[in-house]
Amino acid sequence: MTLLALEDLHTFYGESYVLQGLSLQVPEHRIAGLLGRNGAGKTTTIRSIVGFTPPRRGRVTLCGQDITGLPPYAICDRGIALVPQGRRIFPSLDVIEHLTLGLRSGGAWTLERVFDLFPRLAERRRQRARTLSGGEQSMLAIARALLLNPTVLLMDEPTEGLAPVIVDQMSNVIRALRQERQSILLVEQDLPLALDLVDYVYVISRGRVVWDGSSEALKGRPDIQSSYLGVGKAP
Repeated sequence: MTLLALEDLHTFYGESYVLQGLSLQVPEHRIAGLLGRNGAGKTTTIRSIVGFTPPRRGRVTLCGQDITGLPPYAICDRGIALVPQGRRIFPSLDVIEHLTLGLRSGGAWTLERVFDLFPRLAERRRQRARTLSGGEQSMLAIARALLLNPTVLLMDEPTEGLAPVIVDQMSNVIRALRQERQSILLVEQDLPLALDLVDYVYVISRGRVVWDGSSEALKGRPDIQSSYLGVGKAP
């Protein structure tokens, strides 16, 4: 079953034509990966979904319902949560204040469960976000999104700027979410990491999907990796 579907999206920044007919799907209980070079349109895709930069043409549907053009708060209410690039935490709030701001009761994710997933946050529950390490801030951003109990979780480069040991921890968290059958659209620059985590891949270039297939299939396509992801030698 498809939960999130993007159909022929065309998104602009002013006169800059970024998404040029992009389509993709996120199935139930699966992780879809969105890969591409810097400037390919990955973050614009995320912004188009959540309503920060609505598409001028095309359609976004969640569980078959058209959510195109709704304000971001309404899109969130319908079941989409975002872990934004750069984490976007509130420096002056402590961990508990972050987590209770958007807590949606009655779902599978509770404070106790996110503290089980992130014991470090439980230890720092009264610590202000500006004093947390980069890895702890990433944990906080993910925990905050999970407490919205989303139907689909959007993760925009959650390992960006993190030390390798913290990247390993984040990858383990995403694997745990996969075991929890959380549906995710993951934007990730680290190709080996992405291919280890996702079920299906969309490769985009200049605002269009230029290749899609399973993660295993992409491992066997060095031509796609070199042409559109900057990995290896050009064919």
